Amino acid sequence: MMNQEKLVTVTTFGDYIEAELAKQTLEDFGIKSVITGGSMAMAYGPVPALMDLQLQVFESQALRAREILESEGKQEQ
Repeated sequence: MMNQEKLVTVTTFGDYIEAELAKQTLEDFGIKSVITGGSMAMAYGPVPALMDLQLQVFESQALRAREILESEGKQEQ
């Protein structure tokens, strides 16, 4: 059965590598997350323009995710 819980954005990034590092940090703490946005820019390789990448988690884990990212210094928003 699929989880019907809403995804919410916990922070945003202009850099794909930073977004991936934050995603990995959350996974290390047992929180699943996804990175959305910026897909056209990524299709053409490194782009100097800022990308609007959102790191999203299930709503029930958003507070914990924000606390983890803040304590780990991984929130760019």
